[in-house]
Amino acid sequence: MNCRFCKTELTHVFIDLFNSPASNSFISKEQLNEPETFYPLKVYTCHQCFLVQVDEYKKSDAIFDSNYAYFSSYSTSWLAHAKAYTEQMVNRFGFSTSSQVIEIASNDGYLLQYFKEKGIPVLGIEPTSNTAEVALAKGIKSVVDFFSVRLANQLISEGIKADLLLGNNVLAHVPDINDFVGGMKIILARNGVITMEFPHLMQLVDKNQFDTIYHEHFSYLSFYTVQQIFAAQGLSLFDVEELPTHGGSLRIYAKHVEDDSKLISSNVAALLQKETEKGITNLEYYEGFQQKAFQVKLDLWAFLLEQKKANKKVAAYGAAAKGNTLLNYCGIKNDLIDFVVDANPHKQGKLLPASHIAVVDENVLRIEKPDYVLILPWNLKEEITKQLAYIADWGGRFVVPIPTVETILD
Repeated sequence: MNCRFCKTELTHVFIDLFNSPASNSFISKEQLNEPETFYPLKVYTCHQCFLVQVDEYKKSDAIFDSNYAYFSSYSTSWLAHAKAYTEQMVNRFGFSTSSQVIEIASNDGYLLQYFKEKGIPVLGIEPTSNTAEVALAKGIKSVVDFFSVRLANQLISEGIKADLLLGNNVLAHVPDINDFVGGMKIILARNGVITMEFPHLMQLVDKNQFDTIYHEHFSYLSFYTVQQIFAAQGLSLFDVEELPTHGGSLRIYAKHVEDDSKLISSNVAALLQKETEKGITNLEYYEGFQQKAFQVKLDLWAFLLEQKKANKKVAAYGAAAKGNTLLNYCGIKNDLIDFVVDANPHKQGKLLPASHIAVVDENVLRIEKPDYVLILPWNLKEEITKQLAYIADWGGRFVVPIPTVETILD
């Protein structure tokens, strides 16, 4: 296997999470007697460009099909994040009714709706037809397709160029990252701005966030490596922000190399220095991650077995992709966790892949009154504990698995 950016042969294993189904491949009760497809989940570090990456065992067009289960609008904190982003971009760059905003991986229109409210023309690009249909119902024009050089050329032939081109949590999802960034170069207007948000590799390593590794994520990105990838396509990173979302993310700002209308922020050199001091450009930095994940596996098993022996009931909250990675790596099934609550009705009534834990609505939590609620999307811990604070009425407590297994006392 060769690096998907620089084509160097990959020989350094970052972590092996073994075989598992695609993390969003929920099954129906009628499918319980049918075989599930498992794919290897081994991650490598490129010793040349330090791109951390998984091989494309599961093809992207099979992952992002017409039954994709993730809808962004079911997280109130994510909607607030999207609205704040819209205000920030308009205030900083002056986008108006004469601008064109394009979002790659626009999902159900969770973000573009806020630009639309301001009368700013928007276009969503979304490969999953069921989520795009929701965006269309909101009046958000959407193209159902994967973004690429091919699609970028098609859109500019129709007279479409982006004054603001954005993508949240998509850069890590593309198997051909060179083609993807090359397409952004093509469709970006001469003085246009690109922003991309993605989980920061440095946070993944430092905070033991191994459960954010799944087949939908082909790359795990540092600012150092992303700068190289964008430069190779004639794009320059002129600013960067560190964000708390998804356990620690970056928002990068890019422009054409030829665009001299935007100064390079001191944030760029500062973050590069921070990553270098952490050791992001040394293979030693990536060693030992397997053992850190294994310790969580041991501790979570010990906790669940202890509760089972004590005749305690454990439920989970959030049928998130990261939760499926965690459960399947740890080998946890529905004999140790009774059910998982999720606000998304598209997931309710289904079963988690491999573990076969039933996904239910929140009313079941009130009826069953579990002793513990394991928060699988730990990045939403504050939102979830506030929403479910009532479990304290029957003595219920929360548990988070990452970076270590921990019971929340209050």
